[in-house]
Amino acid sequence: MKYNLLGNTGLRVSELCLGTMTFGGKGYWTNIGAIEQNIVDELVGKSVEGGINFIDTANVYSEGLAEEMTGKAIRNLKLKRDDLVIATKVRGKMSDGPNGSGLTRKHILHEVEASLKRLNMDYIDLYQIHGYDELTPLEETIDALDTLVKSGKVRYIGCSNLAAWHIMKAKAYSHYNKLSSFVSLQAYYTIAGRDLERELVPVLKDQNMGLMVWSPLAGGLLSGKYNRKMEAEAGSRRINFDFPIVNKEKAFDIIDVLEPMAKEKKVSVAQLSLAWLLHQSVVTTVIIGAKRNEQLQDNLKSVDVKFTPEELKKLDEVSKLSPEYPQWMFERMGGDRKR
Repeated sequence: MKYNLLGNTGLRVSELCLGTMTFGGKGYWTNIGAIEQNIVDELVGKSVEGGINFIDTANVYSEGLAEEMTGKAIRNLKLKRDDLVIATKVRGKMSDGPNGSGLTRKHILHEVEASLKRLNMDYIDLYQIHGYDELTPLEETIDALDTLVKSGKVRYIGCSNLAAWHIMKAKAYSHYNKLSSFVSLQAYYTIAGRDLERELVPVLKDQNMGLMVWSPLAGGLLSGKYNRKMEAEAGSRRINFDFPIVNKEKAFDIIDVLEPMAKEKKVSVAQLSLAWLLHQSVVTTVIIGAKRNEQLQDNLKSVDVKFTPEELKKLDEVSKLSPEYPQWMFERMGGDRKR
């Protein structure tokens, strides 16, 4: 397991991060998973044994139950809190009423206390906004997050599911007002969905921000379970919950290249898909989720997969984005001034 710096900080996080969306299975989140505490304990324990020091959760996962189970697992296993980097998120609806969701100062300050209580912790290492709130000025959100950092309840702040302009507006406000600034972005990125590379990757590189990848197997589509007819074993996630959005025809063209490569390397398609992300320089950590220890162990092995330059070129060719303006104009006009 390698440990990478999280953006422009000195904080080192494992290149694989344990995701907790499968914990609990309450309400809407039963579509993702519904594992009980004993399995949660096993997955957390095996992850730490495998070198993972980074755990990501959110207040909305199973309506708060995932945070509770994460904290309980750490206590049940007698893990040292300070050896771990714990991340959670705020934005989603946590109660009825007009102020039960969003990124207002009121909601953020209320929800951080609720998350700390559920986790049974004194502080959160990385507190992330879970998306964009068009009703709340970004300035109000940043001010509230800065208050949490200054109070010691939060060590770093990050964002998730934002556009490039959101990030730059927030970063500029933080910079000119000497406030805490986003150190990382959590975003969807897979070999079957490289849209992130158009606008967000250039921003992350320019601002030296970390990238935490969610749904690296495209909601299970790259797990090796599916064929072109979208047939899979009963209970497979994509059958009941077809998310995130993927160009399935292109995805299966990619799988057609991955399958023989996996067979030759004697690894799984899932391991290759995760390993491809780990070979992208912009990626800080890849969030893996599991319902069973066997899935977790398979994912952990991805850190040992190596590609030849020819294999990476082959995967790049089959998965690359189609040209889009203004990127193709940058390529046409920028060749003489390229780094």
